[in-house]
Amino acid sequence: MKQGRTLENLGVELQRQRKARQDFVADTRQLTFFTEDGTSRLTFSTGEKLLEFRVNPLAHQQISARLGIPLKYYQRMQMEAPALLDENVNNWLQQAPERRMLRVMDGNVRAFLSDRYRRLDNLELCAAVLPIIHEMKGASIESCEVTESHLYLKVINKRMKAEISVGDAVQARFVISNSEVGLGHLTVEPLIYRLICKNGMICKDFTQKRRHVGRQIESEDTAYELYSDETLAQDDKAFFMKVQDTVRCAADEAKFMLTVGRMWEAMQIPLEHQPMQEVELLADRFSLTENECGDIFRQLFLTGDSTRYGLLNAVTAASQNAVDYERATELERIGGAILALPVPKAFPMATMQNITPIRKELAMA
Repeated sequence: MKQGRTLENLGVELQRQRKARQDFVADTRQLTFFTEDGTSRLTFSTGEKLLEFRVNPLAHQQISARLGIPLKYYQRMQMEAPALLDENVNNWLQQAPERRMLRVMDGNVRAFLSDRYRRLDNLELCAAVLPIIHEMKGASIESCEVTESHLYLKVINKRMKAEISVGDAVQARFVISNSEVGLGHLTVEPLIYRLICKNGMICKDFTQKRRHVGRQIESEDTAYELYSDETLAQDDKAFFMKVQDTVRCAADEAKFMLTVGRMWEAMQIPLEHQPMQEVELLADRFSLTENECGDIFRQLFLTGDSTRYGLLNAVTAASQNAVDYERATELERIGGAILALPVPKAFPMATMQNITPIRKELAMA
């Protein structure tokens, strides 16, 4: 499992981001988009002053999608005809008016979102869930990171273990993730941690999600900056209480053992093709890079495990070599997607008698 920041460093960065962030709501007819020296900017007036911010890559994608400009064409205009891009964007900002939320940090528009977008920010999430994790006996944060698009907290429960085979033990974990920029829900996902190689696999089943959708913000004639208010704080308090309940239930023994059962099944399912061909098919299905394919094939070769279990472990092992934390987490999810593939009809269903459990220690206060 790829390591990110220490929890202390994460807290420092989230505090910094809190001070640096700004949120605005504006009618698109008040926005002006222009490109200069290869950098695009958005300007608008709050009535008191004219503000100007750079547009980051994600915000470009969101503007492209919202205005109905095909992304490949949008990116071609960026590279070859920036004046044409400006003309296109400004035309559709005027012709299809609506109110949008602009999330800004460090002088960049980092997200171009609906005015109904609910701001469930990372610092508040940590304040809500860290005390709950601290209360859970045997639980600790094994890895954490904040990227440009997500916050991740990966939590281990050392008291919930099982053996897939003799000497191959796994522990129950879960991942809490959140996006402040519109890339998905606030999510709690089960994660299985394999002790022998320290790899993590994020399970597709039993994922719980909370949507970033709130009430439409009251209309204003001019663009204005959003601040937290008492009503929003009360709404968020109720929401995060539900998130706390979700986290408390994340490490569920019954669900953990069901996943362990599927892992035992995967050990019995031989790969249908030669390892190289299996990796090529995997690359087509999940858009793997050439380097990732090489890492996965190397792991398969080193272990000599030509089963579905060997394949998913090769993918999660490759995650440790990923270019960044975001991609490493995605590879851990791909490992879980391989586990979730249908069981061949000829294969007998596993039973819990086939699994050697390590007795779960009950935490007593």
